[in-house]
Amino acid sequence: MKKFVMFFIFFIVLSVVLLTSSSVYAQMKMGAVINCTGPASSWGMYHAKGHQDYIKYLNEVKGGIAGKKVELTVYDHAYKLADGLKYAKKLCEDKNSIIATWDTGFGIQAKPLVKQYRIPCINYSTGQEILKPPIDYMYLPFGSYILDTHAMLEYIKAIHKGKEPPKVGLIAVNNAYGKSVSTVALADAKKYGVNIVAFEEFPTAIVDLSTQMLKLKEAGAEYVLMQLLPPNIITALKAADQVGFNGPFFGTWTSTDADFFKLGKGLIKERLFMEFPGALPQDNTPGIKVYNELVERYKSTAGIGYDTSYWEGVIIAMLMERALEKSMKMFGNVEPESVNKAMESFRNEDFGGLFPNVTYTKDNHEASFVGRIVQVHEGASYTPMTNFFVPGKNEMKVLRRPK
Repeated sequence: MKKFVMFFIFFIVLSVVLLTSSSVYAQMKMGAVINCTGPASSWGMYHAKGHQDYIKYLNEVKGGIAGKKVELTVYDHAYKLADGLKYAKKLCEDKNSIIATWDTGFGIQAKPLVKQYRIPCINYSTGQEILKPPIDYMYLPFGSYILDTHAMLEYIKAIHKGKEPPKVGLIAVNNAYGKSVSTVALADAKKYGVNIVAFEEFPTAIVDLSTQMLKLKEAGAEYVLMQLLPPNIITALKAADQVGFNGPFFGTWTSTDADFFKLGKGLIKERLFMEFPGALPQDNTPGIKVYNELVERYKSTAGIGYDTSYWEGVIIAMLMERALEKSMKMFGNVEPESVNKAMESFRNEDFGGLFPNVTYTKDNHEASFVGRIVQVHEGASYTPMTNFFVPGKNEMKVLRRPK
């Protein structure tokens, strides 16, 4: 009898434990730590809006996931690393199934945390350093800044006239963000037949780049390749006018934000180009139709034109949605470890053409390595200059050349 009672108590305790553990992640919860008020928050605030709007749309129009509404928590870390890590830990402890981090430095520092909690994490910044081994649980939404750099080098070589290699001036901020492009460009330019004739590096707080632009001009630069924050790009364009540099500028997909087009009025002209791995309004893909529906329904980007920050918020929300959906189908739950396994099963996942199809494997969390070059116009509009292509694979088609 005593053995029976002990067995019965053990059975009850075990049942409670199993029931509790299975119900901990019964809710559909996801979280993000985003810079909404700190430096460069004109990116972050629209990242948050895009992320939040898509989850509203998911709940209100699509009925949530597996019949359950999705709960999204967004914390503002104001570009402060300590606060970012504090909030990321809180999201882990609050039993979210998947989270997002924001800047490159934050993403790198968060790697031990997400590994400890075994929770998948998508980083808004695409700094390639985030995916240095170990890559466990850390993901990018599309190709890293290596993609941007290689795509720009290949396009510059393709449009260049003359027998000599194109002469390129390289300019970047002196931090992890800037080095993500400058290091790659210096190492790989020759492979693409491009000559880096000068390299200027400077702190982000600088207010005048006329000296740096003059050095690039005096070195004979015909093109400028850059990794600058949008306000720095405005400063560089002003400096180019001051020193009489007339060549085109090429930047990464992070070159613009909502404030950029206000500050750049009369400066952008027809000389700014960037790599952008996403759809544009004129593409009219199913994904763009969803983007347009979000803009119309929630009005978050009213008056600012097509916003690439809002776009990224939407696509990261889409990635999180797909991860939870696949986890439910494969494992019947959304526990972080299950969600991570579901993500590593992504094979050419289609998101309506809003961004390149996504593949994740156990050894590769970069999502894709596909992009294109677009021209940036005043008024927050963009024109494709190439097709979508994989740099180095002879896939690029030049659709337009700088005037």
